[in-house]
Amino acid sequence: MNRRELLAVIGGAAALAPFGATAQPGLPVIGYLSQRSAGAETPLRTGFLEGLEQRGFVVGRNVAIEYRFSEGSVDRLPSLAAQLIGLPAALLVATGVPAAVAAKKATATIPIVFFGAGGDPVQMGLVASFNRPAGNATGVYAFGAEIIPKHLELLRDILPQPGLIAYLVGPAVQVPPPEVRAVEAAAQAVEQPILVLCGRNEDEVDKALATMADRQASGLLFGASTYFQMIADKLVALAARYRIPAIYERREFVGAGGLMSYNVSRGEAGRLAGDYAGRILKGAAPGDLPVIQSTRPELVINLETAKPLGLMIPHTVLLRADEVIE
Repeated sequence: MNRRELLAVIGGAAALAPFGATAQPGLPVIGYLSQRSAGAETPLRTGFLEGLEQRGFVVGRNVAIEYRFSEGSVDRLPSLAAQLIGLPAALLVATGVPAAVAAKKATATIPIVFFGAGGDPVQMGLVASFNRPAGNATGVYAFGAEIIPKHLELLRDILPQPGLIAYLVGPAVQVPPPEVRAVEAAAQAVEQPILVLCGRNEDEVDKALATMADRQASGLLFGASTYFQMIADKLVALAARYRIPAIYERREFVGAGGLMSYNVSRGEAGRLAGDYAGRILKGAAPGDLPVIQSTRPELVINLETAKPLGLMIPHTVLLRADEVIE
């Protein structure tokens, strides 16, 4: 077992432990809050533990972590944040915009480190500015709506005839979410017909994919959604069933059999957040740590998935890929 796998096992075991089981007397406690399930959180959590260790903090030795996962429910996040504050937690870690907003509303004094994609942290009220957060929160900001035009470009590059392209949006903090406005603007700019559908639960997801098939959609863009990350296997299976080429937000979808993904590495974002958490535990003030923007996207392509779809991925696209699964 390599080091990365070992950290994943350690993180998974901690997540499954009863509340309070990881908090040992005398150790500072990190309260870790996520809208995802424990399984869907693994890539982020593994990177976070690595970054924390690089700053000298090892779970069980000189720091404890209490995990709370809302399993896709935004409504549960405020109560879970309150639980972590009541431990008490020396530091809150929040992954994703809904968790970060819940943490920020729950406390103005306990340091918060957020990380993940989503809305602008300034516009969401998490920080005063990127360079000078000023309050009790800082963190790592990944691509949000601004990556949508690139997703559309990549999908059009691999389709022989673009035709109608569908965009599936999941549960959102804002209605309509910025991603919908971004995809509509990007499609209009290249005169690309676009069909926007919602997948806020499994029933809606099923109906949306069936609608795409009925409308003979030639391709599918998946919006950024922690809910979609939790049902990745289902989404990949439905895209295969209806033979719709799709581009996903994260590499994990491609590992599960999806066709293609383009976004920053969640492991990288986790490591950066772990580094910040370690610095704060050593005395740094979150308001003095600039928000980091993770801007190194990776393109992952699954050629095995392309074959049954009858797709020949252009050589020019393969040359741009960071990873090709054969």
